[in-house]
Amino acid sequence: MNSAINFVELENRTVSATYRNLMIKAKVVLVDKASGEPLAEPVTMIVSQLPAGALRIRLADSTGPGIYFLLAFNAHGAKLARSADFEIP
Repeated sequence: MNSAINFVELENRTVSATYRNLMIKAKVVLVDKASGEPLAEPVTMIVSQLPAGALRIRLADSTGPGIYFLLAFNAHGAKLARSADFEIP
């Protein structure tokens, strides 16, 4: 099963993305490309039983400018999908 997460837009410090083949309890995190480390917050959990959909992630006030990407993990912690890079001004 090929999972995917696609960055759509960043507006008013909210990241919008679509996903495909992410099952319930999958976790989506924001990763700083420069360090390669996932941020402690925000973390979004997939709660829909449908394997495709959209999500919105409100950025924490502590999230600074830089290049980021979204990374999805399954319930067991295995990497499932990575979005394209995007910039937070």
